[in-house]
Amino acid sequence: MTQHHETLAHLFLDGDEEEALFYINELLNQYSRAYLFEKVITPSMYYIGQLWEQNKISVADEHLATAVCDFVLSSLKENKERRKEYQHKALLFGVEKEQHYLGMKIVAETFKEQGWKVRYLGPDLALEHSLTQIEKFKPDVIGLSAALSYRLPTIKTLIERFKRLEWKPLIMVGGRMATKFDLDEFESDRVMVIKGLPHLRQWFKEGRAGVINETS
Repeated sequence: MTQHHETLAHLFLDGDEEEALFYINELLNQYSRAYLFEKVITPSMYYIGQLWEQNKISVADEHLATAVCDFVLSSLKENKERRKEYQHKALLFGVEKEQHYLGMKIVAETFKEQGWKVRYLGPDLALEHSLTQIEKFKPDVIGLSAALSYRLPTIKTLIERFKRLEWKPLIMVGGRMATKFDLDEFESDRVMVIKGLPHLRQWFKEGRAGVINETS
């Protein structure tokens, strides 16, 4: 039996935006947004990546699928139960020269579901530009995303700079890199490595977000 993520992946690869969005909204009648992000949308993109690695699809196919996935993420039904008052703020972006961004968009939606005010700045953001937004927004959490190991020096530079911010935000490091490599050296009371959406949701479930203001 074909799994939901495979069905969605082939809709992405067919370039069928309307059918892909319809399929996701139908699933929303049965499952939570959290389930869709963790068990359907994210695995669908991993599945597409595997097809590309196996030379079963072309780069153009992969780019088309990414564009359709982006459309679906931007068009999903709003969560009507979202809280009106924000207790915390998060700012998220992909490091300089990092082009992957769909995972970060899903993380942004996850923060919003938890009642956070979120600024998602997209991929490939230089340090000086991120600092401008960070100083204005003063987020409680700064989320950094990277997929490839040679972004590690950039991640380290960003962490060291953000540690000097006077209000002491929590720095989260995520992306495919965080699931494939041991990044324990970066972790501290100010830096957390997020190894996938289940890890982030566990952090929310444990209520650890509630202690941010107490420690900053």
